[in-house]
Amino acid sequence: MKYYPYILLLFLLQACVKLELTPPAEPSTGSFYTNQTQLELAVNDLYKIDFWGNDNEQYTDNYWHRGQLGNAVTFGTMNSDDGMVQAYWSLAYKAIARVNTFLENKDKAANNTPAEVMTRLEAEMRLIRAYQYSRLITHFGDVPFLTTQVSLEEAPAITRTSKEEILNFIFDELDFAANILPETYPASAVKRLTKGAALSIKARTALQMGEWLVARDASKAVLDLAAAGVYNLHPTYEQLFLKAGETSKELIISIPRDEAQKVFTTGTPVQDQLPRNTGGFGAQIPTREMMDAYECIDGLPIDESSLYNPLDPFANRDPRLRATIVPFNSLWLGHYYQPHPDTLTVLSTAQNARVSNRDCRTVATFASYTGFLWKKGIDQSWADKKSEDSDAIIIRLAEMYLTYAEAKLELGEIDASLFEALNKVRARAYGVAFAETGLYPAVSTTDAVELRKIIRRERRIELAKEGIRYMDLIRWRLAEKALTKPVIGLPDPAVQDRARWPFPGVTPLDEDGIADYSSFGNQVKVVAQRNFDASRQYLWPIPALEIRVNPNLEQNPNY
Repeated sequence: MKYYPYILLLFLLQACVKLELTPPAEPSTGSFYTNQTQLELAVNDLYKIDFWGNDNEQYTDNYWHRGQLGNAVTFGTMNSDDGMVQAYWSLAYKAIARVNTFLENKDKAANNTPAEVMTRLEAEMRLIRAYQYSRLITHFGDVPFLTTQVSLEEAPAITRTSKEEILNFIFDELDFAANILPETYPASAVKRLTKGAALSIKARTALQMGEWLVARDASKAVLDLAAAGVYNLHPTYEQLFLKAGETSKELIISIPRDEAQKVFTTGTPVQDQLPRNTGGFGAQIPTREMMDAYECIDGLPIDESSLYNPLDPFANRDPRLRATIVPFNSLWLGHYYQPHPDTLTVLSTAQNARVSNRDCRTVATFASYTGFLWKKGIDQSWADKKSEDSDAIIIRLAEMYLTYAEAKLELGEIDASLFEALNKVRARAYGVAFAETGLYPAVSTTDAVELRKIIRRERRIELAKEGIRYMDLIRWRLAEKALTKPVIGLPDPAVQDRARWPFPGVTPLDEDGIADYSSFGNQVKVVAQRNFDASRQYLWPIPALEIRVNPNLEQNPNY
């Protein structure tokens, strides 16, 4: 019986009279998996960045791309023919198919491969498959559940399996991996999957699926590893996301990227995040909502704190703000960044002279529409080379602290361990020890409603630009509120009231931290309108191509 890696191949077979399934440069299944080297090659191939990643931050109220204006998520235009949806689905099933093939063929190498090596490689593969199913069920709900190779004859009969059944499988597979994989590797293999990786995927998946008890216990197991010295919060928040942070003990899963290995990003995607003064485009930018989410140093949101001044919005704010968004009138990548409409020139330290300020919209129409630029994860090399090869951070320790805190809260377990987890993250942001509660706004309230607000706000600012916010909005059922608000920018220079620059007043925030700019009139500008259809968009559509090939794959509601 002939087997094919994933359902999409059925379409290819129907469309072609002859199909060569084994490219000339690749070995066939029959001749592969016969020794340790081949097993390791198969596993290593699934460490590619193609198979890993959090959601695009542009799907949220944190991030906006001027050139695209929006995307299928934030415009509400997602449909079953969307290329992004098809790619997400296909890559996940491609990885799953490779794992299934590996597991069915690995024993060919049993006679020449140490048993402990085979078991470790199996654990890595089963972790990877569980991770792919986690991504599928959180985005699509019920999906086809494949744990063996699928024949051409079997493919048309495949149906969707309930996400609850698949979730139990995910937890079991991750438990297996956590019991087999080591806590650490030698430095030469530091990026391989570990016990902590299995536990952290389990904790994240459980949180996203509302399995609070599982989320609590899995994240606690990671925190126990941290207590034993396996993981540590990086000393400085800002440095964690730069090259110096790539070997940090805070990283639980990160995928290496290196220009020398030709795994890097160059051109427009990099320039879009750079100032126009450095040759960038200022097009992929933080939103005003992202800016307004950061608390003041008294631990209060901007609409409750007496320390907040809309005319000096970076003052008296959580230090992570200045580490994430470029402060006004600060030196950034060789130029002072100042989007004020009357600042027509700025000092260039690179040229040791004042130059035309292309980050001011009076000078350059397409300078950042919100007035903000990303700072998090960006350094001088981006401006110098117009390329970047930073490792992709998938999961880090701070997320596990916040996962534990949220799970404890939702279980009604408001105790010292919850506050310790939450406050360790906040203390690191201020660069002080957790015990120095007088030096940072330590959380101590036992009011569940208020504590929920704080934890959710903490996740937003701690994990900004890391692809976590989208699934938080989905699982909290806040997407229909946050993603129907317009994207707000600075007013055009001609109508900007200079006496009220940059912000005309204190932004009202509702009980969910969602900003309301409707009272500011022409002192803000709507630069794009988001849309989110709550009747369908909490799940993604099953790709139309898959349903055309296999009508047994019932579509999600209202697509």
